[in-house]
Formats: sequence, C-alpha cells, structure tokens
Amino acid sequence: MLVAADKFKGSLTAVEVAERVTAGLRRVVPEAEVEALPVADGGDGTVDAAVAAGFERREVRVAGPLGHEVTAAFALRGDTAVVEMAEASGLQRLPAGVFAPLTASTYGSGELLRAALDAGARTIVFGVGGSATTDGGAGMLSALGARLLDEEGEPVAPGGGGLTDLARVDLSGLDPRLSSVELVLASDVDNPLTGPKGAPAVYGPQKGASPDDVDTLDAALARYAKVLEAAVGPKAAEYAAAPGAGAAGGIGYGALLLGARFRAGIEVMLDVLGFAPALERADLVITGEGSLDAQTLHGKAPAGVAAAARAAGKEVVAVCGRLALPPEALGRAGIRRAYPLTEAEPDVARCIAEAGPILERVAERIARDFLV
Repeated sequence: MLVAADKFKGSLTAVEVAERVTAGLRRVVPEAEVEALPVADGGDGTVDAAVAAGFERREVRVAGPLGHEVTAAFALRGDTAVVEMAEASGLQRLPAGVFAPLTASTYGSGELLRAALDAGARTIVFGVGGSATTDGGAGMLSALGARLLDEEGEPVAPGGGGLTDLARVDLSGLDPRLSSVELVLASDVDNPLTGPKGAPAVYGPQKGASPDDVDTLDAALARYAKVLEAAVGPKAAEYAAAPGAGAAGGIGYGALLLGARFRAGIEVMLDVLGFAPALERADLVITGEGSLDAQTLHGKAPAGVAAAARAAGKEVVAVCGRLALPPEALGRAGIRRAYPLTEAEPDVARCIAEAGPILERVAERIARDFLV
C-alpha cells in the first residue's frame, strides 16, 4: 500500500505522517508492505517532500522577508531543482506575531532561484504558497538582476508598498540563464494579480494587511503591472490577469514574467516525486492533510492524489486532523472514507499536541478495516 499524505500543519510534517501511519498499520499487520511517498502541493513542505523522494537538500544563505539573512533550502536531483518560495519568503520566516504586509520582500526567493541556476538546474519547479509577501515578485526580479526605479532613478523601497513609487523597470540585467531554463510555477491558487479576487484582497489580510493596506497594495500592484507594460509590452497586462498571477502575494506574476508555465502544484509534484510508478505497485492509497475541508477539493494534495488514484482504479482512504466534508463530497473526490483524529480523540487541543500517537491509533483502525 502507498502512504501519500501532506503535512498536518502545526503538528506533523508529511514525512512524520507517513512514518506514523506506517507504524500503526504494521502494529496490526506486521508483514504489511508499505511504501511512503510524502507529498506537497507547492506550498511549505515542498522541499522536504522532494528530499524524502530522493532529491539532495542544498542550503544557502538568503534574505528573509524583512531583509535579515536566513538559511533556506532547495532540492536538487540531476538537473531538476525544486525551489519553495516559503523557504525564503514565507510567513514562517517572520518573528512570532509580526507581520509586514507593505514591506515584506521576495528578494530571498530570487536568490534561491539563482542558487538553483548556479547548481546547474535546467528545470526548476517553483512551488509558491505560504508567503509573508505581497510584492508581485518584485523583490525576486530584483535579486535576478532587474532594476525597479522611482522618478529619480533610485531603487524603490522593498515590499509591495514600495511599488507605489515605481516609475520604470529595467529588465536588461536579468540573469541570462533564465531564458534557457524550464521554469514551472507550481501552485494551488489560480487568482489574478489584482482586483476583488487578486492577491491583496484575498490573501493580504492573512498577512496582517488592514483594509487600507489592501487598497494600497492593490493600487501598487496595478501600477507595477502598468509600468511593466513599457518594458515587456501588452503581455504584462495579460500575465496580471492570468490564473496563478496572484499566487503567494503575486510572486506568480513575477514568475510568469520570467517565462514560467503555470501548473496545479500537486500535479507537478506528483510527477516530480515519481507518484505514477509508486501507484502502480499499490493496492490501497492512504492520503490526507491536517484539515479535510472545502479547500481540499480545490487543488490541495489529497484531492490530487485521490484523482490520480481513482483514474488508475485504486482505492483511496484519507487521514486528517479534522474532517469538514460530508461522505458524498469525499466520494466525488475519489476518497472512500476519511479517518479524522477527532474520532479517536474528541479533544482538539490534545489532537494537535499528540497528533503522532493518535495518528498511529487511527492507522490501526485502517489496517483492521482494510487489511485484516
């Protein structure tokens, strides 16, 4: 059987979920053949999933969202790199309780991409999600050689707020290696850059943006796209309206400007991780994530795993911390049954604190239901 689950955010990494499920299954059926393939949908945990699948972990020092240096990782196998923007520019890189909606920058994400190029990558899977930023990828472009200037010809301040003063963009200094690399934008978000469904309006409040901040950021990103038209022509406006442009505070837009191809994050990662051959070897697939809810059905890892498994005629069950989907919705997604931790332990606080041991007990139930 195949354990292909995402992380339980705040409790267990995807690797730990696989370990705990395997332990629980084997407690009931010691001889059970279990293959673990931790998965991710492009957001935080994507590099860890790639490393678990056999990629090499590479660490570099880059700028965090506030400009302080942090150690971030990307994954490399052959000439394929998996780069996770949250490693450099994610909310996890901010001090506890601190938000910087107007000033947080994606500069470090650009440095990570540059490190992948330095390592010889010819294909880069760029997983975006969990960002602390709403700068449209401006910082990333700067790290890769672009110049974003105000009326006086000085660099604008970092972050989405700084784009309010943007007057000119010079892309002539962009790293020339970008033109010969396949860049894949992997995300589960298909929002445009601006407007009511854009990055500031939909995701800005999660990053500490007040209603006034959201208005400022939306206007700044609209100005950014308008100024970029002078540098790249009408494609700047097309990319701003394209699905995925609003991913991770608009870094999707910056990636599209670099020639990235947008794909659903989980689909990309399943390809990269070697899911298809693992699926062939399995008779039962166990997927899951911390909360199985309406968002799960819109491109999250369990839905992608279940869709691929169903297409291959394999049975799928799911583990989760919390279940907020009715059986019929699970069935439509290709999941026969879900096993939430809250069924084994009704106390939610204890479920979070003791997720590992409780998940093992849940896996024992799966073994009794499907393997005995």
